[in-house]
Amino acid sequence: MQTYGHFQGPDHREIAPSFQYSQCNGKKKALCIGINYLGQSGDLGELKGCINDAKNIRKFLCRHFGYKKKDIVMLTDDSTNEMMQPTRDNILRAMQWLVQGARANDSLFFHYSGHGGQTKDLDGDEGDGYDEVIYPVDYEAKSHIVDDIMHDIMVKPLPPGCRLTAIFDSCHSGSALDLPYIYSTEGKVKEPNLAAEAGQGLLSAVGSYARGDMSGLFKSAMSIVKTATGSTQKADKIAKATRTSPADVISWSGCKDSQTSADTQEAGNATGAMSFAFTSAISANSQQSYQELLNNIRDILKSKYSQKPQLSSSHPMDTNLMFIC
Repeated sequence: MQTYGHFQGPDHREIAPSFQYSQCNGKKKALCIGINYLGQSGDLGELKGCINDAKNIRKFLCRHFGYKKKDIVMLTDDSTNEMMQPTRDNILRAMQWLVQGARANDSLFFHYSGHGGQTKDLDGDEGDGYDEVIYPVDYEAKSHIVDDIMHDIMVKPLPPGCRLTAIFDSCHSGSALDLPYIYSTEGKVKEPNLAAEAGQGLLSAVGSYARGDMSGLFKSAMSIVKTATGSTQKADKIAKATRTSPADVISWSGCKDSQTSADTQEAGNATGAMSFAFTSAISANSQQSYQELLNNIRDILKSKYSQKPQLSSSHPMDTNLMFIC
């Protein structure tokens, strides 16, 4: 058990909430999605490296972190099996499979490489007014998948101490899993003054979230929002009050919400820039803290790309901890 951050209680004494970090020594499951939109001439256009990304991530997980092929579901649009096609229904079903039966110290891994985008935010938890989305292969017929839905399926059901590591190699993916704590390259939560300001409301929100008490969760959210000024601050506070989770969820995204992610060539092979940088950084050094890994991923990309990969989490974390999955 490790603690991070100090919050002021109702009696004005500082208290530190405890979050259980996964040891990643339980069962391991992964879901890898790669969509090239083969043969499609829609608004988004065909991609080149996404299927390669999914296959490379599967090899990477088996080689470096002890995952087994039989425990990794692959959804790619070159599959001849209809159930393995990355349609909207298949993706949502696979996300549910990934978290089903999850327990403390399990390690789950989610990877998505494909088109990403934005749509108007309807619940006030996005500072820029837009939710992030991913596009299944049948998006023209079935529409996109919104970050709120992905959070509800893959984050909300997880118990304390269960690790979910997510990688989004897609455009506008900075907060694609709706995790409320986003870290700078110095390893600090962006907008750090919020923790002291929100205080007890944040702790109440965590308790309500863990119990499934939506009424209590809403009250906690509103108590935090009352102190906010401006839409960005309000959105930040709503996100932290309603999206903070006792589960150990960490997301790596290829860029900020406002940026695009490159579909490119590296070493003569089509690949997503983020997937390439992530696997390259860990292959070069498997013993890195989260902060070191974020900086190394950015260093790999900055000479050729303008995108800035993001690190976010479901609860405050110590980025000096070693990366494991």
